[in-house]
Amino acid sequence: MLDHLVILAPGLLGGSVARAARARGVARNVTIWARRPETRLALIGQPWCDAVAATPEAAVSAASLVVLAAPVEKIIALARQIAPHVPPGALVTDVGSVKSALCRECRAALPPAVHFVGAHPMAGGEKSGWENSRADLFAGRVCFVTPLAGTEDRAIDTVAAFWRDLGSEVVTLTPEAHDETVAHISHLPQALATTLATLLAGRDPGWRNLAGGGLRDTTRIAASDAAMWVEIFRQNRDEVLRALRAYQHELDGLHAALANRDWTEVRARLERGKAWRDGFRPAP
Repeated sequence: MLDHLVILAPGLLGGSVARAARARGVARNVTIWARRPETRLALIGQPWCDAVAATPEAAVSAASLVVLAAPVEKIIALARQIAPHVPPGALVTDVGSVKSALCRECRAALPPAVHFVGAHPMAGGEKSGWENSRADLFAGRVCFVTPLAGTEDRAIDTVAAFWRDLGSEVVTLTPEAHDETVAHISHLPQALATTLATLLAGRDPGWRNLAGGGLRDTTRIAASDAAMWVEIFRQNRDEVLRALRAYQHELDGLHAALANRDWTEVRARLERGKAWRDGFRPAP
């Protein structure tokens, strides 16, 4: 059990970390800091946090583990802000969905006696904000832990155990391998759902009301927050471009097969896609 868990800038993920930590007995004390005064006021008295700090510096002054739960573009600045105030021996992790530059910059910002171990829980939803957080958000979900070379094993093990204790299945990758992986399994699906939705937005709006579940399922994540995804695409631009090029190659292959009436090739592609999709394990 952690003595003092601190969560900075709780939205959906940070709020869920606090709720899960309380529900699962992961931390003796939970302190939260939120940027907006009205959010801090609303958090006071919530049963899943013990204290609401007025500043990030005050929040981390006695921390055992700090979770940086800000939007991905603000995590590095927040690490720099708290760096002089985190106690020696404390650990810092995050929930950012792009890791390479973030992990390097956060480690560089923090003093040598404070260890940074990046993390990215593959959990979330279209609705943001701590009001939509829940204690079971991480149950059965993968959480990437992305240590840099030279990080102490004790720090890696502690952060990995923390995410396991919240219910996650932990997968350890380098930050670079993480960014390549999520470009294909998370960022590319967002780009495709958004592109399909924007294509249909230029057609007859009544079509949307005629569609079955396939269109609703395929475009579900197109409802995600645009500002958040601009930052994710910006920070993982190179890997997302590579994933888009690979997808374009597949799309061109299907286009060519249809144009040439090569129904054998069309069927082969459909069967390969079905075989891959059938390999999914049951959703948590």
